[in-house]
Amino acid sequence: MSSETVNVPPTEVLDVLGLPDLDSLDEARGAGRVCIWGGESLTIETAVDLGEQEADAGTCFPRACRKCVADRAHRGLFAHTPMCDLCETEATAANCTVGRSLYRLVRDNRR
Repeated sequence: MSSETVNVPPTEVLDVLGLPDLDSLDEARGAGRVCIWGGESLTIETAVDLGEQEADAGTCFPRACRKCVADRAHRGLFAHTPMCDLCETEATAANCTVGRSLYRLVRDNRR
């Protein structure tokens, strides 16, 4: 059994990652059995939990593969940083929840 804590990204970070329309998900993606973006089969070891989400069709539990999360977080970090006053300097970047979370997603999922 893994003792690793599951850290679901904050809502602002999920917005940057660009979750697809939750009502358009097929059953496997909505249940988190396959990557929400790439469609690869997932296991507990290979999945990144994106948290319980509410859609018009009901509750879904999207997950993604590490590669897709790292790629999207990397692109999101480059898009976010120039527009964020907190991320503008190293001295204040640590105070930005979005920038810090995106950086951690890239770092933790590059494997």
